[in-house]
Amino acid sequence: MSGRKVKVGITIGDFNGIGPEIIMKTFNEPMMYNWCTPVLYGSSRILHYHKQFLHLDKFYYESITDLSQINPKTLNVVECWQEEVIINLGQPSQKAGECALLALDEALKDLLAKKIDALVTAPVNKSLIKPKGKEFTGHTSYITQRCGLSESVMLLISEELRVGLVTEHIALKEVAGQLSVKKIVAKLEILHQSLHKDFGIMKPRIAVLSLNPHSGEGGLTGTEEKEIILPAIQKAQESGILAWGPYPADGLFATGAYKKFDVLLAMYHDQGLVPFKFVAFEHGVNFTAGLPVIRTSPDHGTAYDLAGKNKANPSSFREAVLVAADIFRHRTDYEVYAANPLKAKQLEQEE
Repeated sequence: MSGRKVKVGITIGDFNGIGPEIIMKTFNEPMMYNWCTPVLYGSSRILHYHKQFLHLDKFYYESITDLSQINPKTLNVVECWQEEVIINLGQPSQKAGECALLALDEALKDLLAKKIDALVTAPVNKSLIKPKGKEFTGHTSYITQRCGLSESVMLLISEELRVGLVTEHIALKEVAGQLSVKKIVAKLEILHQSLHKDFGIMKPRIAVLSLNPHSGEGGLTGTEEKEIILPAIQKAQESGILAWGPYPADGLFATGAYKKFDVLLAMYHDQGLVPFKFVAFEHGVNFTAGLPVIRTSPDHGTAYDLAGKNKANPSSFREAVLVAADIFRHRTDYEVYAANPLKAKQLEQEE
């Protein structure tokens, strides 16, 4: 097993939200430095403001100009801008969006260059992020594009439940038009490979949710199950993927049958995230599966209503950091085992 201490990059997110607070609360716990060495992309001035405002007097961090200066026992801060900015807690501002993008781009540059091992992104306000005039629909799609890929899977994970999405941040009326056999098969392949490589599950079991009520009721409430979802499942099965369905979402969750599977694949955002957040809101983690790099985040937003009140719960962010470190170790072990087919076969038999 890999024992190297993981270098986890962290973006500061929207500095008017709860990002700086949950970051400092997370790394105010000494045990976190046993798991990873944190590198924050943002601004020490922003941290100083929040530190004073939240009365976190004993919290310590260091500003660095080069990653060779990393201190493994403190929060290391890479300065992504030098100008003083106006902080208005709880209020969205275009400047906060610009700074959040600066931090994200700087972190991605180091992540893609393998100067850091994983990335945890603090929440941002999507409407304030404008990369070169383009629409920003979220970290998942932006980072996927920066990796040169067209597909990844937004995967929400907790001890109780894992849920992946076929479509992400799009209008509900557009979901059916975005579904295709090719797209669903691609998502199933990503989930299958990710659960094997990133979570150590040799033969992951995947439940695929239907789109329409009661799985279309033989075409009465929709034909997507018959024409798209079921053929995709069958094609995935032909390649050795253990996928079943389509299952009506209400019945699968209400009966607890979801517990029989390692992951669920939902057709659209709220179909998967509503039950997930009901089960695991305070400790759930968002992971982008299918990338050559590791990226996680907490499963909540900027929470402007809590900003500056010292009431933000850091549990989800803390879990995002720990999960990122765990996935790095799983991937490292996977590469070792993949180089030794005999060992990999032995592990599969033990499974």
